[in-house]
Amino acid sequence: MQLPKGATVAVADGEKFNLFRNTGDEAELKLAPLDHGPVNADHQGSTPGRHGSSANPDGGQDKEDGFSAGVVELLNKKVLAGEISALLIIAAPRTLGAIRPQYHARLSAVLVGEIAKDLTGHALHDVEKAIAAT
Repeated sequence: MQLPKGATVAVADGEKFNLFRNTGDEAELKLAPLDHGPVNADHQGSTPGRHGSSANPDGGQDKEDGFSAGVVELLNKKVLAGEISALLIIAAPRTLGAIRPQYHARLSAVLVGEIAKDLTGHALHDVEKAIAAT
């Protein structure tokens, strides 16, 4: 995938979130880390999917869902503030499925692609390699 210069890359799973900017150009990808501030993970029960109860006590999944909702909230705010003009989202498949329904229309408009892969714990080179291979 060729990623425009200045494009933002969000890499997320249910527990971690990293944000990068392409400081290279379309021919030569070069990602630089971006500060994104804290993710508001207090969205318990606000995302589609499994939720804990006495019949299904999966509180860990609720925490991941809350974190995922916080990630998409942060991305939506950045897009609406004009801080993101092109966005690639790389997320664990379950996380991607949870956040898609929460994309703001303007986020969808600047979305240049999605990669359903968990790369949050990987080196920056691995993220760049995954983008280039798409």
